[in-house]
Amino acid sequence: QVHLVESGGGLVQPGGSLRLSCAASGFTFSIAAMSWYRQAPGKERELVATISSAGGSTNYADSMKGRFTISRDNTKNTVYLQMNSLKPEDTAVYYCNVRWRYIAYWGQGTQVTVSS
Repeated sequence: QVHLVESGGGLVQPGGSLRLSCAASGFTFSIAAMSWYRQAPGKERELVATISSAGGSTNYADSMKGRFTISRDNTKNTVYLQMNSLKPEDTAVYYCNVRWRYIAYWGQGTQVTVSS
């Protein structure tokens, strides 16, 4: 059974940083691309970043380029999202995602609030 557990969210001031983690189990993590999404109140869920199975290729939404970094540790079955220079508009629930055997799986999400 695929299981994704996000952690690391919280309250941070504008300009601050947070590092999110997503612990994965129930599938072969080392051959799966992984993604982070986010959903702000009243808005649709949007893609934040994707990383290839070996970590050699990454893609970001335009508004996150240069501020966010996705990475993974295949020895720990964990994917990370380092978020720097956070803005109030980054406030959202952040979700880990994997598409495994044609099915999309989601974690429960972790809340990130950027406010002074």
